[in-house]
Amino acid sequence: MTGVEPAVSATADTSGPVVTTAPVRATGIGSWPGTSAREAVRTVRDLLLDDEGVGLAFLPETPGRGPGADIIGRAAGLLTDLPVDLQPSGWRLVDRPGRDAARTASFHREDLDELAEAYDGHVGPLKVQVAGPWTLAASLRLNRGERVLVDPGAAADLVASLADGVSRYVAGVRRLVPGAEVVLQLDEPSLPAALEGSLPTDSGYGRIRAVDPQVAASGLRTVLAAHDGPTVIHSCHPAAPLPLLRSTGVGAVALDLTAATPARWESVAATLDTGTAVWVGVLPTDGSATSSEDARRLVLDGLERAGLSADALRGLVVTPTCGLSGLTPEGARTVVRTALDTARRLAEEVDR
Repeated sequence: MTGVEPAVSATADTSGPVVTTAPVRATGIGSWPGTSAREAVRTVRDLLLDDEGVGLAFLPETPGRGPGADIIGRAAGLLTDLPVDLQPSGWRLVDRPGRDAARTASFHREDLDELAEAYDGHVGPLKVQVAGPWTLAASLRLNRGERVLVDPGAAADLVASLADGVSRYVAGVRRLVPGAEVVLQLDEPSLPAALEGSLPTDSGYGRIRAVDPQVAASGLRTVLAAHDGPTVIHSCHPAAPLPLLRSTGVGAVALDLTAATPARWESVAATLDTGTAVWVGVLPTDGSATSSEDARRLVLDGLERAGLSADALRGLVVTPTCGLSGLTPEGARTVVRTALDTARRLAEEVDR
């Protein structure tokens, strides 16, 4: 499993490859505002496929379409032999798929159809995102209403089912876009809560027992192993467990570093030392504006405090801290453009 290295990229019209050696790149995390899959896919393509190869294109999620297009519904729809349905308490494992599962499958087909049309002839990296096993187990409910996390056997079944579903998903993307180097991103916003045992039980009066770190790492390895290409784990939680994440063999970790402490940057340095790439989330997604110069300075100051030189910039990917579905379409475009400009500014530091 590897991180995303400088590779072949395509121009915005995907008419052909352009060889690039961009030392710093930029991408988005996943979600996009609006209710049109076509508009989202094409907007992201046009923003991130550039002649310099700085942008890393991805298949955007559009949760604004409703249940089944959200992060949990999308991942649950990939599960094999574990049907789900939507209840007032959220997505739940059921005996047989129903109307909600059919709607989720329809959204999935629409996404892939739009991807195939927009990236016809594309050669180069193309990222897809899936909720990771522990975020999914923390959100999905068993038939009796409790979170899947309360039942170790059910959680293990979910891990295996998700791994199989991810393998099929990636195979489908490769079939539709044969020139794509698929990058698999696992989103794990709930992993820290699962590890610290802070998730409430169904009654609300107790807390679910913490997941053993070794079990958590093993589950992540199982899902990552379903993909033979570049991998990344994203967690926007400020306490995302870097030692555990890098122990999985993942190619890269994507983090929110907007308020990172010196100790956090030292952990970033340790991660880079192990050969695990880092995607730096330095652009907020709460609507507040950050200039590319401010983002550039945040990264450089952080690396300097950790005792790293500008050479550590090589291979970094600049991202927003999280998805962009909470912004306006223009706001989302602005954040991605700022990420691209930040990456270009940082690349100048590598060349000095």
